[in-house]
Amino acid sequence: MDFVSIARDPGKPYETVNLPVWRASSVLFSNVADMRAEVAATAAGQMRAANYATAGTPTTFALAEAVAQLEAGPHAARAALMPSGLSAIAATLFAFLSPGDHLLMSDSVYGPARLFVQGMLTRFGVQTTFYDPCVGAGIEELLQPNTRMIYMESPGSYTFEIQDVPAICAVAQRHGILTAIDNAWASPVLSRPFDWGVDISVIPLTKYWSGHADVLMGAAVVREALWPQLHQSVRQQGLCVGGDDAWLILRGMRTLEVRMHAHESHGLALAHWLQTRPEVSHVLHPALPSHPQHELWKRDFRGASGLFAFELRSATAEQVSALCDRRQHFKLGFSWGGFESLMMPGNLTGLRTAEPWSGGPLIRIHAGLDNPAELIADLEAGFAAMAAAAS
Repeated sequence: MDFVSIARDPGKPYETVNLPVWRASSVLFSNVADMRAEVAATAAGQMRAANYATAGTPTTFALAEAVAQLEAGPHAARAALMPSGLSAIAATLFAFLSPGDHLLMSDSVYGPARLFVQGMLTRFGVQTTFYDPCVGAGIEELLQPNTRMIYMESPGSYTFEIQDVPAICAVAQRHGILTAIDNAWASPVLSRPFDWGVDISVIPLTKYWSGHADVLMGAAVVREALWPQLHQSVRQQGLCVGGDDAWLILRGMRTLEVRMHAHESHGLALAHWLQTRPEVSHVLHPALPSHPQHELWKRDFRGASGLFAFELRSATAEQVSALCDRRQHFKLGFSWGGFESLMMPGNLTGLRTAEPWSGGPLIRIHAGLDNPAELIADLEAGFAAMAAAAS
């Protein structure tokens, strides 16, 4: 009996609401000429070309094209998928920086990105200067003859500074310098980085795009002219994603806009309530008029996500733990962007050099899709536990 060849013909095509999942390693060809043509097309980075499934499948192609269109449209752009957000950051930096180059990176950048440039990139001969995220057009004074890229994140991790991205991009364009941004916080629902002038947007699809805390993936979106360099970086590092994970992101993407508006309203409800608490000295939320860069946020963003932080007036480590531990609805955990609500102490040790953090203890909040009244009750219980720990 033929156990190998039987039942491999898909038969007639039929349409379903969601795309099917393509799981593959080998790609098959009708003849040698077709194989050679596909090898050449894949090497050139042509759309939907794949001589081996590391280059893509119909499922991953569909996601990459959707990411590019949603993140960059109407600008001409291409997207590459990577196994995580950090791998997308690394692949981007490897693609466009060489030994002897200088990188300007926001001081409030995602911690693992900072560790990557201080470790791996330093080993490969790339020098990095961390800049004050509030510098704006003043970044021109920090440029060196060998500066090749400015890497931004707005709002900044933990401290949520809003950068004047259009001003920074205008400086970079005058000097022929590439600009990249981590667009994790806002997603394309709330911000349009390519409209601001950026060349590259790096996205952790793990977060809001997925929305369900059950898949890891990242993407880098680049203007069309930059695609060959990014494509070669990704291919030469063997970076790829599987069809099942891509399908999960495609499924989560369908409800992205609806979920973002819920995260925004829930987060603002918590932020306004936290402003009334005597234990809290500052709420670090760009949508609040009290935020130092609120006007920049209003100019550039179309809304807010569920991620923000608040600063305690004073608290011991034991009190901070009491506030965060064993909440009913808030969970302790890294990452964010799913339906779940999270809180965690912010540890900025070693993560600020241009403008070291001098404030009180920080608590980072992700407002999930829970009822805001239940989340507020959770925080009330946390503050009561914090007070009890003081005695």
